[in-house]
Amino acid sequence: MSFCSSVSSSPQSLSIFPKPFRSSKPYSPRISASADVPDFLSANWLESRRKKPFGPRLCFSAEEAVRNQLDALKYNDQPHHDYGVEVMYRFAGFDPFQRSTYFGRFFDLGQFERFRRIFHHSTYRVLLGHQEREILSSLHVNETLYKQRVWVRGTRPEEEEIFQFTMVQRVGGSWDGYWLTESVLHDGDTFSGGVAY
Repeated sequence: MSFCSSVSSSPQSLSIFPKPFRSSKPYSPRISASADVPDFLSANWLESRRKKPFGPRLCFSAEEAVRNQLDALKYNDQPHHDYGVEVMYRFAGFDPFQRSTYFGRFFDLGQFERFRRIFHHSTYRVLLGHQEREILSSLHVNETLYKQRVWVRGTRPEEEEIFQFTMVQRVGGSWDGYWLTESVLHDGDTFSGGVAY
């Protein structure tokens, strides 16, 4: 008699694994905690997880995306310096490894600091901490392209500018369905005097 035939004749007798536990009750965890925070994490862990960086959301429409960006710029330095510009950078739909026409001309905006400097340029700084704004026009060019012209009054006397936001809804990839900003253009010759970015 071979070893294989003896093993195949009584497989349960040679099993080294215990029989699976069968119960009529559904499985429920034996540990119940009264707090949401595991004891090996800091006390403010749950609160810090709720504070995700603000940026594009799948549930935002194009209009909401523009409004949220303008709100962030209005309160630019809250909760920290240039927070509103950070939000704009998160919504920006350009490739950081290629030159972009986000502000009208070709700029290398891959580094946040270059992007931030343009917002502090005389033309775009009206957006930072602005007092008032009004939507002049909005247009759904097609189902994935939206444009909105906005009049903005800044904090300095007689500081008024008009900007055009162009939003693009991505199709495919990790940003599928999100509205991202393709460009924020000023209605005049923005960089006639040049800009050091």
